[in-house]
Amino acid sequence: MTKLMYALWGPDLSTALHDESLRSRLADAGGTRLQLNVDDEHVGPAMRIPTFEEPIGAIVTVWTEGRAGDVTAALTPLARRVEGWRVEERRRLDPPETYDGSRADTLANVAVLRRPAELTQEEWLHRWMIDHTPIAIRTQATFGYIQNVAGDPVTPDAPYVSAFVEELFPSAGMTDMHAFYGSGGDDAELKRRLTMLMDSVARIGADRDLDLVPTSRYLYDLS
Repeated sequence: MTKLMYALWGPDLSTALHDESLRSRLADAGGTRLQLNVDDEHVGPAMRIPTFEEPIGAIVTVWTEGRAGDVTAALTPLARRVEGWRVEERRRLDPPETYDGSRADTLANVAVLRRPAELTQEEWLHRWMIDHTPIAIRTQATFGYIQNVAGDPVTPDAPYVSAFVEELFPSAGMTDMHAFYGSGGDDAELKRRLTMLMDSVARIGADRDLDLVPTSRYLYDLS
């Protein structure tokens, strides 16, 4: 089973991505599961950090037993731009999941990470996987944390991307920092958590060259 992740740009992505015909085409291409992370109206108040000239509109994940090219062909007509990668998934904190197409009650942030040139892949992965991840989980109100290390691109012009990390937060975290960081209304605790997290973020280079995409999360079973 191969896991593919795509970044999509363009208008009206929410409507196109939820269309039943897409699921049929993906199933015909060998897809077994589909995850949509869409920057839609439900996450309007959330913070965005774009590095691409145009902000990413959606992240589409497909688990497939077929060819990556067939999955790419099914997605390409839906957006102005589609870029994809094979990824290796590491589930560090499993969220509740229901594959019925309903919207999860969450703010699902997807961060697109790029390894700094001064760090080797081995050192960067160690800093991210071993050092940073426990800090990120301890200092935020996350109830889902899924890492995806980017491998080979599956679109010809895919830009340099090192990884995608998806973090699930309470929906109230879109407008309430205490809800986002789990600091219980304590300003001193909020400051402590922020300081610890930002220091760790800087060590993996995610204080720069980062796309942060707030999304609604939808899961579909294609089998």
